[in-house]
Amino acid sequence: MAAVETAKKTVEQFTAASNVAFKDGVEKSLAAMNEANSYSKKNLEAVVAAATASAKGAEALGAQAMAFSKAIFDSNVTAAKSLAGAKSVQEVVELQTAFAKSALETYMAEFGKMSDTVSSSVKESMKPLNERVTAVVEKFQAAR
Repeated sequence: MAAVETAKKTVEQFTAASNVAFKDGVEKSLAAMNEANSYSKKNLEAVVAAATASAKGAEALGAQAMAFSKAIFDSNVTAAKSLAGAKSVQEVVELQTAFAKSALETYMAEFGKMSDTVSSSVKESMKPLNERVTAVVEKFQAAR
């Protein structure tokens, strides 16, 4: 009879230990899944923020290009009027030279502005993604 009681007690202890281990395993799994879902949500939010920043940058660049196109058109019309009113070949050459120099300077200045716009747009677009990568790397380093 003592052997039966000992076996029964051993089975009960084993069952209790198994239940505790199973419960702990399920709780850890659920916690890991919740954390993974949280990271996925934050990653998706970062992608949306990056796409939004990219769209704003493209919009700014488009507006800048339209303004530049209008300014160039106006400049070309003014130059054409000046050339049409020239009284000598020498004056035409001088006007054309001045226009070409001005146009080149304007193009170079606008190219610099557009480069700055693109650069800042890329930085703003990558910022949320870089933050997520940093968070993940920190998480893995902490887990070591």
